[in-house]
Amino acid sequence: MNCIIVDDEPLAREAMKLLIEEAECLQLVGSFNSAATASDFMEQHVVDLVFLDIQMPGITGIEFARTISKRTLVIFTTAYTEYALDSYEVDAIDYLIKPVEAERFQKAIEKAQSYHSLLLQEEKEAIETIAAAEYFFVKAERRYFKVNFSDILFVEGLKDYVILQLGEQRIITRMSLKAVFDLLPKESFLRVNKSYIVNTAHINSFDNNDIFIKSYEIAIGNSYRDDFFEGFVMKQQRW
Repeated sequence: MNCIIVDDEPLAREAMKLLIEEAECLQLVGSFNSAATASDFMEQHVVDLVFLDIQMPGITGIEFARTISKRTLVIFTTAYTEYALDSYEVDAIDYLIKPVEAERFQKAIEKAQSYHSLLLQEEKEAIETIAAAEYFFVKAERRYFKVNFSDILFVEGLKDYVILQLGEQRIITRMSLKAVFDLLPKESFLRVNKSYIVNTAHINSFDNNDIFIKSYEIAIGNSYRDDFFEGFVMKQQRW
């Protein structure tokens, strides 16, 4: 599991890093001193698990946890036992008291692994692909819908679901935006902000800030703008 540390105390981050390095199932991909910097990182990278301090200046760990997708697991790390009840309200996997003991840390990791496996299985069951085909089947409303890649206008991520916007139809399924993006042909589909993937074949017009597909207006995220103009605009000019 890809994990990050979010804690405003340098010594606490270092102690957690040492524990993570001993766990074969974990890959530390980032360490941050605030929720704001962690949030920016998570917009661009896949994070399966967050070790999150609760009492931090600015955005607290509890407030930040409420913004995190349920597909990203949270383990709180804090010196204060009185926050335990709050941690359950945001569906945290576990609650570790500093200084974190190795044995207690291992139990929390085993619990996170179990939940992560369930999420992966659920996502796998939500979508079925046929190799080298121009379509896939998406599970929604207790049945599977055939979706042609060419019919997709755009895909919108909404918390733990995605919306496949077709011409006159919307299909909502429980899975991550990244999982859908991995399945789509990259020559036709581009991610243009944190929540949207567009089918470039259906783009009617665009400017420096927005893409227009039929009656829909989709913002181009600052961190995605270069990829859009290099991956789509420059390609059109070469044609």
